[in-house]
Amino acid sequence: MVQAISTSSCCSILFSKSHGSTSPLSPHSLLPFNPYSPQGFTHRVSSGVQCKAVEIPLPATTGTPVQRRTQFALENLTSWLLKQELAGNIDAELTIVLSSISLACKQIASLLQRSSIINLTGGQGTINVQGEDQKKLDVISNELFCNCLRSSGRTGIIASEEEDVPVAVEETYSGNYIVVFDPIDGSANIDTALTTGSIFGIYGPDQQCLIDLDDISTLDQAREKCIINVCQPGKNLLVAGYCLYSSSVVFTISLGKGVFAFTLDPTYGEFVLTHENIKIPEAGKIYSFNEGNYDLWDEKLKSYLDHLRQPGSNGKPYSGRYIGCLVGEIHRMLLRGGIYGNPKNKNSKNGNLRLLYECAPMSFLIEQAGGIAIDGEQRILDIIPEQVHQRTPIFLGSPDEVQKLQKYLS
Repeated sequence: MVQAISTSSCCSILFSKSHGSTSPLSPHSLLPFNPYSPQGFTHRVSSGVQCKAVEIPLPATTGTPVQRRTQFALENLTSWLLKQELAGNIDAELTIVLSSISLACKQIASLLQRSSIINLTGGQGTINVQGEDQKKLDVISNELFCNCLRSSGRTGIIASEEEDVPVAVEETYSGNYIVVFDPIDGSANIDTALTTGSIFGIYGPDQQCLIDLDDISTLDQAREKCIINVCQPGKNLLVAGYCLYSSSVVFTISLGKGVFAFTLDPTYGEFVLTHENIKIPEAGKIYSFNEGNYDLWDEKLKSYLDHLRQPGSNGKPYSGRYIGCLVGEIHRMLLRGGIYGNPKNKNSKNGNLRLLYECAPMSFLIEQAGGIAIDGEQRILDIIPEQVHQRTPIFLGSPDEVQKLQKYLS
């Protein structure tokens, strides 16, 4: 007979002597079992086979089961953004805007890797609004950013470091997010294949900036409103981030709830989460200043730099590192700590970096990671821009290092 004791995944087969047989196995048991034969089941039963379920006790569990992460359990930027949307940290429109920015970064990364091969090195022969010579990739990267943001259908205003004025996106009326960006930071490094990057910041929608293209008389007035609305302090930022183009392509972002970094996996063509909730070290032993301008700085700042060059308690001075790319400097600082400075000098009374496109987004990231960002006197994120391309001095980095600087400057 077949007796089922309990349900289980284990089945033990017991052989017993068949009735009227002197052999432990019936002749029928030596034949192949045919489950489709009408007598197949009869042969199995008559052979004295018993299917006996053995109950195996389950191991006792305490607390929440631990989910083991394998090498294949990767989280990409898209799934991470969807989780943030479900958590209520961003809306669906902002998710689309950020996806379009990540696409632009992938395209720029590809062009940079092949720039020498496809003749994209060297100058464009044009000068931007800041009076700087434009590289070929400055122009192309700006077009890529603008096209990706326009095609997203969720962007209202685009303000680029390479454009004279902010551009109202007439192709869409469903989104009003204000996106400011520097398409290529450190473009002087392109020809020598050194570190470059892209910087972006996103402000909330503003209904005042909708333009009626059919009414030409109000076009200039509406454009002025757009410029005014772009000139917001950094503390109003909803999102800030950068993309680093170096030995790895790293997309770093903050939604106002910590800093997260995603590294581009060329195998899949996806940004994969590699640095979760980055916290800048409280202190560091690296400083990043362009010391070629040392003689142009004020005496207080010179005294601070002289202090950094002196051996400390461990007998070693601070290490000087300068890449010439703000993205590269900040990325290293987020992971290793230290301080970065681009101060005013006798030739540049307001510093060299743009407040909207560079300083405000980077200061937002630094503060979200636990650092400090100032212009020497006040918090960068509190500065209200008076001009779209306004410049500002900036010092940012580990809290202990910036506080030490403040004592010298006070």
